[in-house]
Amino acid sequence: MLSQFTRRIGTSAVRVAMQTTAARTFVSNPVSSKLWSLGALNHVAIAVPDIDKATTFYRDVMGGNCSEKVPLPEHGVYTVFVHLGNTKIELLYPLGEKSPIEGFLKKKPEGGIHHICIEVDDVKAAIVDLKTKGIRSLDPEPKIGAHGKPVVFLHPKDCGGVLVELEQR
Repeated sequence: MLSQFTRRIGTSAVRVAMQTTAARTFVSNPVSSKLWSLGALNHVAIAVPDIDKATTFYRDVMGGNCSEKVPLPEHGVYTVFVHLGNTKIELLYPLGEKSPIEGFLKKKPEGGIHHICIEVDDVKAAIVDLKTKGIRSLDPEPKIGAHGKPVVFLHPKDCGGVLVELEQR
């Protein structure tokens, strides 16, 4: 039956239908335990070589609502948040020579996406649970992030090449 179906609509359509079905199945199955759960996408962080120029672009060209530039010495960055209604863009610029953003910009001088931040209802429970699943956090304990809430970063090698920040709701 599948071979007749494939001949009528083509193998590309079958692949798309199978991927769509798989995506729906994935979305409907809870991934995390009952100890903690994922929430909304809080922000996408972009490392920028010139934070004032980037702020001007998002505020004056794109019409975004931008926060003031705030130094976060404990994280080695300056931040500006561009509020988008349902989420934010975080502009990151190095603060000090030991900034993780300095290293990022040395590898990618034009800047680019640095990490994504997803809210969780219990960041400590998430760290414990993810560790049992082989997902490493960059720090053993959460730190206070740019929003004044506990955050932890997950190792990109364990997260499909993406640096993931979890932030307590």
